[in-house]
Amino acid sequence: MSTDHVKLGHLFAEIVSGHDVSRFDEIVAPGYVNHNPFAEPGPEGVKKVFGAIIAGVPDLKVFAEDVFVSADGTRVLGRYRYEGTHTGNFLGYPATGNAFAMRSIDIFGWSRTDVLSSTGTSSTHLDSFSQVGAVPPLGQPS
Repeated sequence: MSTDHVKLGHLFAEIVSGHDVSRFDEIVAPGYVNHNPFAEPGPEGVKKVFGAIIAGVPDLKVFAEDVFVSADGTRVLGRYRYEGTHTGNFLGYPATGNAFAMRSIDIFGWSRTDVLSSTGTSSTHLDSFSQVGAVPPLGQPS
């Protein structure tokens, strides 16, 4: 198990919390594939999607709650918590001023050069959109 991979899992949270999307060049491979429907491939896709999220949630902070490395060292699993206030355009939804918190579980693939080669994400997007007021809470009419 590489401690460098664990550090890179924490660096992801640091980069997003610091709002400097240009730093994704440090950890994202040119051929990177993100399986999130909001993200285009490659470093520019990561920068674009996180830039849009940060524009809508300018106080966004991400916390790495757990980071694990697979037994063969080729994948990292990170459990992250996102918190912020919806004060800007959030992926097409106008500002509501509502605070929100969401969690994600990301499985990162690492290339031989210790940069992200792919990501699969499971997150609570619906809950986040409900918290910011973009969609009604489950069980309530729109």
